[in-house]
Amino acid sequence: MTGMDHDALREAAGLYVLGALVGDERQAFDAHLATCAECQADVRALGGVVRALPYAVPQVDPPPALRGRVLAAVGGETSRAAVAGAATRVRSSLALGGWLSAAALLVMSAGLGAYAYSLRERMSGLERQLRAAVERLDRSEQELVAAKGAADRAQLRLAVLTAPDMKQVELAGQAPAPRAAGRAFWSRANGLLFTANQLPPLPAGRTYQLWFLTPGAPVSAGVLKPDANGRVTAAFDAPGDAVAPTGLAVSIEPEGGVLAPTGAIYLAGLSH
Repeated sequence: MTGMDHDALREAAGLYVLGALVGDERQAFDAHLATCAECQADVRALGGVVRALPYAVPQVDPPPALRGRVLAAVGGETSRAAVAGAATRVRSSLALGGWLSAAALLVMSAGLGAYAYSLRERMSGLERQLRAAVERLDRSEQELVAAKGAADRAQLRLAVLTAPDMKQVELAGQAPAPRAAGRAFWSRANGLLFTANQLPPLPAGRTYQLWFLTPGAPVSAGVLKPDANGRVTAAFDAPGDAVAPTGLAVSIEPEGGVLAPTGAIYLAGLSH
């Protein structure tokens, strides 16, 4: 017997006590009742309610005019015992009517309980569907952001590579990393594309920093974070109009970068 079967049978306890279950439904409930202490307790509690219902209805004495109508109906004088019997039958009818009304209310309550259980199940299903829809929407938004970023990067690369003022710089590995190599494409109007490979792994708390070489002091283009294989690809803004780059260089610096080179130079190259 699953928990759902038990819940469904428990909802029928009110109908069982009222004698409204017949045939296979009553047999199924009887079989379940024999093994379920919880449903046995419900049946005992509801049975007490059903037995007390007739007495919960106010007892109303018949109106005085009823006696005259009863006497007229029998065609003459009637014994006090007959009148008392008629009054008793009226009170019994009123009590029976009240008991039936209360029984109908009990059946309605049982039906409403079953409906409430079904409604809770449907609400739980709708909540699960809503959570799944929100998760799909979040994933779609993340994918959209990633796709937009990829499109922006592709547009930047295309703008740099097709710019009339595009210049290419080949960077060679220096003493700390002789096997490293890099290449840059830059346009004053559209920005800088940079790629490098075989850069040594970074020590903790250090980063690579790319510099524009100028007739004066070097100007920072930004920091670089190679992958585990020493490869890196990045895009940066072009230097301002006041800067006239003559080449590019990569040094190793403290995490976050610095205003002027302080560490060893790993890559360097002059523009042509």
